[in-house]
Amino acid sequence: MRFRPCIDIHGGSVKQIVGGTLRDGGFAEENFVSRMCGGYYGELYKSYGLTGGHIILLDPANTPEYEADCQQAKLALQSWPGGFQIGGGVTAENAAQFLDMGASHVIVTSYVFKNGEVNEENLKRLVSAVGRERLVLDLSCRCKADEGRYYVVTDRWQRFTSIEFGADALSYFSEFCAELLVHAVDVEGAKCGIDRHVAQTLGEYIFPATYAGGISSFDDLDRLYEYGRGRVDFTVGSALDIFGGDMPFEKVVRYAEEKNG
Repeated sequence: MRFRPCIDIHGGSVKQIVGGTLRDGGFAEENFVSRMCGGYYGELYKSYGLTGGHIILLDPANTPEYEADCQQAKLALQSWPGGFQIGGGVTAENAAQFLDMGASHVIVTSYVFKNGEVNEENLKRLVSAVGRERLVLDLSCRCKADEGRYYVVTDRWQRFTSIEFGADALSYFSEFCAELLVHAVDVEGAKCGIDRHVAQTLGEYIFPATYAGGISSFDDLDRLYEYGRGRVDFTVGSALDIFGGDMPFEKVVRYAEEKNG
C-alpha cells in the first residue's frame, strides 16, 4: 500500500477540484488553487523519494488551457525525472513525447473508448507505441443511480461507457497495461470518505492498482487498507495540508511507510 502523490493541473494552475463537477469549457468546482508551480511539487515529492505519482492534465486537448497545463507538467517532470506518470489527452500519436519529457508512464482513458465502447484498435496502437510496461489505464468510474452499478467514465468523467467496473473489466484491461488507476468519481474531491465498492473491487483483483477519491482522514486510509487487502495503492488530494486540507503530508508519507514495513 504505497502513497502515490498527485499534481492535478487545470487552467494552467495546480489545483484540487471536485471531480464530478468538471465540464468542457473550463468549469470545475475548485477546492484549492496553488500559488506554486508544478516544479515545486515535483521537488517536494522527490525530497521524500515518492515515485509513481500522477500528473493529470484536466483541460481538453488542443486548447490554450491544455497547452498551459502541459507547461506546468513539464516543470514537474523536469524536477523529478522518472518520478511521475502523466495522463490527460494522451494518444498513440503523442504518448512518446510525454515519455521524452521525463514521465515514467502515460495514463490513458478516453482514447481507448469510442461511443462508449472499447476501441481495441486504439488500445493496441498505444501498446505498440509505448509498450505495455509503460502504459497505465485509467478506469475511473461512477455509479448509475438507477441501476446501482458502476461504469467506467471518460471525457473528463462526463460520459458513461458500457463497461461495467468489475472483475471482468479489470481482467481484460490488465492484459494491456502495467498498472490501473481508478478514481471513484462520485467522491473525488469531496473529502467524504472512500467508495467502499470501488476499493473492495480493486482489493479482490491481484494487479497493481491505485485508488483515488474521497480520502479525508487516516480512518479512511485504514478502511482502504482493509478493503483493498493491503495491496491497493492510494493518492490523496484535497485533504492534504499542502492542498489546503487537514491531513499532514508528512504523516501520510509515514503512514504508508509503516504499512509497507
